[in-house]
Amino acid sequence: MFRNATAMSWLLLGPLQRKKAGTSLTQCLHQTLTMAKRVQARRLDGIDHNPWVEFVKMASEFDAVNLGQGFPDFPPPDFAVEAFQHVLSSDFMLNQYTKAFGYPPLTKTLASFFGTLLGQEIDPLKNVLVTVGAYGALFTAFQALVEEGDEVIIIEPFFDCYEPMTLMAGGRPVFVTLKPGPTQDGELDSSSNWQLDPTDLASKFTSRTKALILNTPNNPVGKVFSKEELELVASLCRQHDVICITDEVYQWLVYDGYQHVSIASLPGMWERTLTIGSAGKTFSATGWKVGWVLGPDSLMKHLRTVHQNSVYHCPTQGQAAVARSFEHEQLHFGQPGSYFVQFPRAMQRARDRMMHSLQSVGLKPVVPQGSYFFIADISDFKSKMPDLPGEVDEPYDRRFVKWLIKNKGLVAIPVSTFYSVPHRKLFDHYIRFCFVKDESTLQAMDEKLQKWKSELRP
Repeated sequence: MFRNATAMSWLLLGPLQRKKAGTSLTQCLHQTLTMAKRVQARRLDGIDHNPWVEFVKMASEFDAVNLGQGFPDFPPPDFAVEAFQHVLSSDFMLNQYTKAFGYPPLTKTLASFFGTLLGQEIDPLKNVLVTVGAYGALFTAFQALVEEGDEVIIIEPFFDCYEPMTLMAGGRPVFVTLKPGPTQDGELDSSSNWQLDPTDLASKFTSRTKALILNTPNNPVGKVFSKEELELVASLCRQHDVICITDEVYQWLVYDGYQHVSIASLPGMWERTLTIGSAGKTFSATGWKVGWVLGPDSLMKHLRTVHQNSVYHCPTQGQAAVARSFEHEQLHFGQPGSYFVQFPRAMQRARDRMMHSLQSVGLKPVVPQGSYFFIADISDFKSKMPDLPGEVDEPYDRRFVKWLIKNKGLVAIPVSTFYSVPHRKLFDHYIRFCFVKDESTLQAMDEKLQKWKSELRP
């Protein structure tokens, strides 16, 4: 007996009518079932839109210079490339599975390298998990530790996956906002001026708070949290028995003499902190998708449970290449020739060049202390061109970026993307640029800006 009218109607048609209709009974039933049943899981509600897809598509359509996405468009260092080439041509067993939680030479190297930095005896088997990039590390952490009703404190602006990952795990995001401080007339703002309000931060902790997500150096502002700021966060996490998930993928990209401090190195924090890193950001090889989590076994055992029941295993050869790359850096660590010394110096030069070029057309960069990125203030454009086309209630920075791509051939990312919905309109006068780019890209940018600058002349 058919339970739907559509299928019954199909049966009542004659053979000729069915042929003309061009629909089989199977198709008819399939269409009806598709309409009758909810397809997507409720955990996906409201998180289906991805701004990166939209702006990357526009960049291609308008042949624009991509200064939006956070990836290097130059090769990894020679020693990393050689490491990958070596593992491809050496032990044929590297084409097979390795240990589920990480290739042993890599977990051993990560334990040794970061154990020294964090002041901990790190066990490669219990305190290290290799993941599919830092993205995979974050997802595994949220799935392992956050459940229905748990609150997760997110410092905004935030890397845009933190909120949907919290929601997918059943948690409730609670936002605390970095507030820009005053600047002197004529001076560029600095990411160091963007501060947490201690009272505001303390007010976000409740009996339901399960975790706080920290990102230092921060994406998109480029803020490097000071030791004093980290001590404030640490004291509140200890006081309220809260886990700290710290995303430190840009830890080697710190500028102007600032220092990166890992919150896990502070007293009483190793026991409640997951420290996430990325070979993609460390060695300019984002496509390798090798990340890791470091932490106490009391937390890591739950991440291992998620890992073994999801991806189970990460590609062996990429892990082997990362292991050899870290071994190379351990031999040179702290020396003038170290990649971890040379690379940030080169990127600081690229940062300064891009900021100077963008200032020539009226954009006002906020000088970053670290990361791949800086944001630029577009308030003057908002005053002069307030009525750019766009959807109803669309934040100004989104409309400006579309205008920038179509009319000036430059791609940026609207900073409102990195804020919770209630706060987007408060920060829609900023856009984000990525300066970790090749010389040819920077030259192409300069050409676009020179043309724009000539158009501004009376």
